[in-house]
Amino acid sequence: MYSDLKEALFTAVEESISNEFSLAVAFSGGVDSALLAKICKDLGRKVILLTIGFPESPDIEFSKVIASKLGLPHKIQKLNEEYFGEDLNYVQRVTNCENVSHLENCLAFFYISRLAIRSGLRLIFTANGCDELFCGYNRYRLIYEQGRTSIQELMDQNIENEFVLIQEIQMITDEIGVNIRQPFLSRKFISYAENIPIDQKIRGSNDFIRKHILRETALLIGVPKDSAMKPKKAIQYGSLIHRKFNTLTKTENKNKK
Repeated sequence: MYSDLKEALFTAVEESISNEFSLAVAFSGGVDSALLAKICKDLGRKVILLTIGFPESPDIEFSKVIASKLGLPHKIQKLNEEYFGEDLNYVQRVTNCENVSHLENCLAFFYISRLAIRSGLRLIFTANGCDELFCGYNRYRLIYEQGRTSIQELMDQNIENEFVLIQEIQMITDEIGVNIRQPFLSRKFISYAENIPIDQKIRGSNDFIRKHILRETALLIGVPKDSAMKPKKAIQYGSLIHRKFNTLTKTENKNKK
C-alpha cells in the first residue's frame, strides 16, 4: 500500500523535474513540502528550501528545524510590514483576483519567487494538490458523515479550484521570471490518488490529522516525524500573511469612514 504510493510520488516528481538539476522548493516544514523536498533530494537534485513569513510567524522557526533534519540548504525571507500594502496592491493588479484566499496565496508566491531570484534560482517546486487529494482540509471532516460520494465531489471541486489558483499564481511568477511546477497536480498522479480508498485518507468526523496514508508514506521515505505528523496549516496562515491582510483591510475600511 505505502510502497505503491511512494512509487507514484517519486514518478510524479521525476517526470516533472525532467533534466533540471538545481531547483527550489516552497517550504513550510509541513508534511507536503518536506515530502517533496526529500523526494527531490533522493532523486539526486540540488535542492534549496525557500521559506517566507513575518518575523513572528510559525513557519519561520519550524521550517528551520525540519530543514536542518533534512540536511538541505535553507533560505528565509522575513517579510516587512511597511511594504505589505504596496506588495498586495501589485499582486491584485497583476492577477485581478477577487478571491481573498487565492490572493493571499498569490502574495505568498510573490515573496517566494523574489527570494528564488535573489538565490539565483528560477525553478520552484510546490506540493500543491496534497490537501485536495488526501483529505487534508478540515471541511473533509465536516462532511464525512454525508458519505464517500460527497467526499469525492468535494475532492473534485477542490482540485478544480486548485487549478484556478495555480493559473493566478502563474501570473505572478511569470511577471517575476520564475518557473513554477506542481508535480502532485499532474493528471496521472491525480488519477492515481483519487483511486486510493477514502478510509486510508480520513477516518471519521473527529479526525483532526487526516492524510494518513500520505503521512505514513512520508515517514517511510524519511521525512522527520514532527513534520510528517504536523497538523495542516495553509501557507497564508503559517506565514501570518492572512493576519496582516485582515489588519490592513480593517485599517483601510476604518479610514474610509
